[in-house]
Order: sequence, then C-alpha cells, then structure tokens
Amino acid sequence: MGSKLYEIGKYVNANAVIRYIGERRHEDGGYCFVTLLDETNINDTYYAVKIYDLLELEVPEKEKTAQFLFGAARRQTAVVAVAMAVEGMVLLGARDLAEEKLDLIFSKYNPLEGKFAVGLGGSEEFGTSTPLEATYWVLRALKALNYRIDPEMKERIREFILRFRKGEGFGVKQATTTMTYQAIYSLNALGYEVPRTRHFDSCEVYGGFTEVPYSLPPYLEPTFYALRGLRLLRSRPRYIKGHISFLKSLQNPNGGFRRSLEMGISNFQNTYRALRALDDLLTF
Repeated sequence: MGSKLYEIGKYVNANAVIRYIGERRHEDGGYCFVTLLDETNINDTYYAVKIYDLLELEVPEKEKTAQFLFGAARRQTAVVAVAMAVEGMVLLGARDLAEEKLDLIFSKYNPLEGKFAVGLGGSEEFGTSTPLEATYWVLRALKALNYRIDPEMKERIREFILRFRKGEGFGVKQATTTMTYQAIYSLNALGYEVPRTRHFDSCEVYGGFTEVPYSLPPYLEPTFYALRGLRLLRSRPRYIKGHISFLKSLQNPNGGFRRSLEMGISNFQNTYRALRALDDLLTF
C-alpha cells in the first residue's frame, strides 16, 4: 500500500477512489468515467494514471495503457490531449513512445511560426482551448520529456504569455485563477522568474477558492489551481482546515469527486484534483 494512499485515506475514502477508477478501466487499457460507456479517451486515461501515481500505486497492465495513449494521440487530436497523452506515457515508463509524438505536438503548437494552438478545440475546461491552456499543457509534456526548448522559442512563448497579464493575474478579459496558474507555471517551466501575484489570496474563502476575486461560490478547479499556484509562489493558504473540509465534502458515494458543494457528478478530472489539492494542503 502506498504511503500517500494511507495519508490521504485519513481524510477521504481512498479505497472507494481506487474502486471507482478500477471499475472504469476497459479492455483496450483506456478509461472512461461513465461506467456503462465503452468510450475510452485520453482525458480520463491521463487522470487515471495521475491518480495511481499520486497514490503511489501501480497502474494495472500499464503497458497496455501506454499503448492506448499512443494510439489515441492522432493527427486530428487537439494539442491539449496529445500533450496529456505524452505526459501519461512518460509516467507509465514509455518514454520512447512519448518521444514519437513530439513531431505531432509541434505540428499543432509552434511559436516560431506564430502557432499557439488557439481555436483548435479540445480544451479540458472550456470546449475551445484558451490561449494559456494549450501552452500550459504543451510545456508540461515537454518538461516530462526533459525536452530542451531553444532560447528563441522560449522568448516567443514568454512574450505570448505576458500579453495576457491582467492586473494581479492573467486572463483573456479578466484575470482568472485557472489562467493565472497556467501562466506562472509556464513561465517557471521556461526558466523565467515566477511573477509575484496576490490573485490567489483575493480568491480564497473559508473552504475553497473562486475563479475570480471576491466572488462566490468556491469550486474545485480554482481551489486546485490556487493551491498549486501558492506552492509555486512559496506561499500558504490562510484556511487550511476549511479547505480540507471543503474537499472532503465533494466526495460522492461512488468514490469519485464532484466540483461543487451543491451538485455534480463524479469524474476522473475532479477526483484527481481533489486528491492532489488535499495532498498539497497536508504538506503546507
């Protein structure tokens, strides 16, 4: 049993999480969060791999899952999903397969040609990738592969990110928690100094974080991104106990997690984010 599984299991039903994920694994090695559908996909499979990795557990038949991710990342696949597949393959120990997808990534995301993958669809958040989302996922994939980005490309990406600075944070029309984290993560991954921001502080309530400052209600995704951002800034949240209680309350009877207190179905994305956020809170 992984030590993380034991620690996280003190606060939520971790065994129910494992059952929830395992019951949604299919014969092709992929995962689908809707039990009855045989529609395995990169997003669910990526988050299943991330959950097993976080809990320090072995992925069942991981070679088959790596092959699924490799086959699912095709020319018509949006760059966000291709990047997820690449990172997932690296986590599964299939770096050689992941490296074969580099040309596919750069065919969709090439800053030297002014291509930042905007409008290609395939967003995990909004249906169409925001400017910073595609950059964030591509840089995650390249970091997983230890790929060295040349200085000119680094500078082009940095300039692109800084175009979306909005006061204390980053966004398209206004600063949001999601895009602020994606921006500062990306700058850090490129080797630049992380810009200081108080955006996350202004989105903190007693039990979760909001997407924009001084608003309600809190949701899981801004809570996840804000906690990740505070770690990157070497800062701490104010209401650790309140945030833990918030996350605990999001677990559904099937073992998965929803995004809000009021309602919501479980999915793999929410489940990983809840567990990752809880793990962050336990280490502040």
